[in-house]
Amino acid sequence: MAEQRTPLKLDEAGLNAARSDLDDGAVTPAYGLWRDDIVGLLNGALATELTCVLRYRRHHFMANGLESPTIAEEFLVHANAELSHADRLAQRIVQLGGEPDFNPAGLLERSHAEYDAVNDLKGMIRSNLIAERVAVETYRQMIKLVADKDSTTRRLLEDILADEEEHADELKDWMTRA
Repeated sequence: MAEQRTPLKLDEAGLNAARSDLDDGAVTPAYGLWRDDIVGLLNGALATELTCVLRYRRHHFMANGLESPTIAEEFLVHANAELSHADRLAQRIVQLGGEPDFNPAGLLERSHAEYDAVNDLKGMIRSNLIAERVAVETYRQMIKLVADKDSTTRRLLEDILADEEEHADELKDWMTRA
């Protein structure tokens, strides 16, 4: 029995709708249903990345111990990577017609990760590993939620997820060195 084939063709109504509301830039009406939800998810991720930047920078300056110079420098590398993630998320929020929330008031409430003031090197590594694992899970869930609703955001999240997984693996290895 032959399988029924539905021809692939573009939605003309969607194309016509894209010809209107030019002030919306890349945000066509197809984004309409999910745009606000996606911007909300991205702002939560932005708060998480900013919290991680602050935690990693503090740990960079406060790290001490035998392995601390090497690990402290890696904390700074991670802080800069998290800042790059924050910038990319903010840029996507703006592309979607939203406003990135950089307001420090309520940052920790919006963040999925925690900030801490731990002072021992092993505690710093552990704290950052927990935050990276939370970021990995957050991005995995966001990717699933966004799925086919916004392929550009999905690809951005997948790219950031790969970085977060790499960070988590590095931190796991550092646990044995500190």
